[in-house]
Amino acid sequence: MRMSELYAVGEKAEIGSYTFTEENIIRFATRYDPQRFHVDKEAAKDTLFGDLCASGWHTTAAWMRTFLAFWERQSAALAQKGLMSPNLGPSPGFQKLQWLRPVFVGDVVTYSVAFLSSRALASRPGWHLNTILCEGVNQNNDPVIRFESGVLEFD
Repeated sequence: MRMSELYAVGEKAEIGSYTFTEENIIRFATRYDPQRFHVDKEAAKDTLFGDLCASGWHTTAAWMRTFLAFWERQSAALAQKGLMSPNLGPSPGFQKLQWLRPVFVGDVVTYSVAFLSSRALASRPGWHLNTILCEGVNQNNDPVIRFESGVLEFD
């Protein structure tokens, strides 16, 4: 089964939610993006954000975490129906990454994915390159992240 058989173009699936706590914002940022508005609640008050907020890379990593859990559930559901899920490999990259608004302590971001396209790779028979739209909205349904990702699919 191919992704193009499983999903209609433009079909959006909610893949899960992630709660941004003060602890996980600071832990992630301390390790990967130690800017003052990500690691120091008091210092963040004097920045354009006005409060502690998550790194954009944190919001992106949380999308990936929820996608992997979603794909595991999807694969198990297909297996229960006697179907093989598509073999998805690594991403060759993404484009149009947008961090649309800050994610603050207590925000719950709900992530989604929509299938956009698929094309066979002439250089690799049996392989396809799928393009998906990846998005996240906060608890007020305000968009916070959007990007397009390539996903390799192979036999």
